[in-house]
Amino acid sequence: MNRQSNLYTIIYATVLVLVVGIGLSVVYQALRPKQVENIQNDKKRQILASALIVPSAGETVADLYSKHITSSFIVNAEGQKVDSDINPFDVNVSLEVKKDPADRVLPVYECSTESGTKYILPVYGAGLWGPIWGYIALDGNGNTIYGAYFAHQGETPGLGAEIEKPAFQNQFQGKDIFSADDQFQSVKVVKNGQEPAQGAWVHAISGGTITSQGVQKMLENSLLPYTAFLSSLNERKEASK
Repeated sequence: MNRQSNLYTIIYATVLVLVVGIGLSVVYQALRPKQVENIQNDKKRQILASALIVPSAGETVADLYSKHITSSFIVNAEGQKVDSDINPFDVNVSLEVKKDPADRVLPVYECSTESGTKYILPVYGAGLWGPIWGYIALDGNGNTIYGAYFAHQGETPGLGAEIEKPAFQNQFQGKDIFSADDQFQSVKVVKNGQEPAQGAWVHAISGGTITSQGVQKMLENSLLPYTAFLSSLNERKEASK
């Protein structure tokens, strides 16, 4: 065949594309299990981080998760555990938060720590440039925040991206999401000098107003459907006294 002809060029290009495509497909399939494992371990790391658990030398995230996450289950807006074939770990929270609260699938992770059992709930919302998400760990009373972890997709470094830093996240520790009369209040994220007289609050990120507001809205929207479940935890604790 004439190597200078258009037909030769077309055949050569077609074969090359097929060979490269097949090669990439084989590599992708070979690496896919490891990619899935890495994604799962990163999610486990985030869940544990909200309960202030981080791997030390020689520890793996997978081992820590198995050790500390003693149970995971799904509840409904009435606070009842739901028998479901859905793995709580696999719930797509980004889709659930768009539903009416009464229709959401609500994952709960029960975590064993040195200071007692904690209940970890996923949260998801919108920042300035993209999605923000995280996990809130609550004490056994279903009210007091034990720890918080937040992440983002594309917030501005030094501004909105500061939500992933301990300086911001640590402010949530010890905050109550219910008022003294057991009304859900979440946690306000406010500027310096605008602290409310009542209710739980933390300081917003300087220069990251929209992202800070996004965190507040994310907590309100994501935690609201859990209020019946969290209230039942407090009731059970009171009953056991």
